[in-house]
Amino acid sequence: MSFPEIPADRGMGAILARYLHSLDVHGEECAPAELEQLRSIARDLTGACLTGGPGAEEEPSEEHRTRALLARIDTFIGHNLGDPELSPSVVAARHGLSLRRLQLLFRERGESVAAAIRRRRLERCHEDLTDPERLAVPVHTVALRWGFTNASVFSRLFRETYGAGPRALRRAAAQSAPPAAKPAARIVNSPCTQGTLGRTGPS
Repeated sequence: MSFPEIPADRGMGAILARYLHSLDVHGEECAPAELEQLRSIARDLTGACLTGGPGAEEEPSEEHRTRALLARIDTFIGHNLGDPELSPSVVAARHGLSLRRLQLLFRERGESVAAAIRRRRLERCHEDLTDPERLAVPVHTVALRWGFTNASVFSRLFRETYGAGPRALRRAAAQSAPPAAKPAARIVNSPCTQGTLGRTGPS
């Protein structure tokens, strides 16, 4: 069986090429579970290209088209998690779907579009809050980075999902972090600090 060539400069071939490049560049930033999901998306995109590209013997099946569409939607959501305006309506409009059609696609996964966006945002917040290299980043900054604009709502959702509030998780992560990764304490009463803040030179 021969496979058709996949043009990388247009259509689905271009989408696949850009996706694989993005995966190569940002893959190390992802958790193992996310990488497995991303690999699955890459397989689905490749399969959709092979069955639907020029020279394919048959039209892609409805299942292949649906999987390719969901892969594009998943990628779009992942790239826009930090946008507080991201919503099911935005996702539907971006992909030329009615909101009802989009909700039906996700219903087969057992998760609504809004729930998927919320879950993925919380996962990224959890990663940042437990990352030893980001312990000094304020909790509210992490929340804003991933699209949460209401601090109380974020804290409630985080606690419901992980059984502990974001600050409690951050404290636990800081206690278990290597010494070099812990945020340095700010000394405000030392002679050196007082001299730096209150004088322009030695007395």
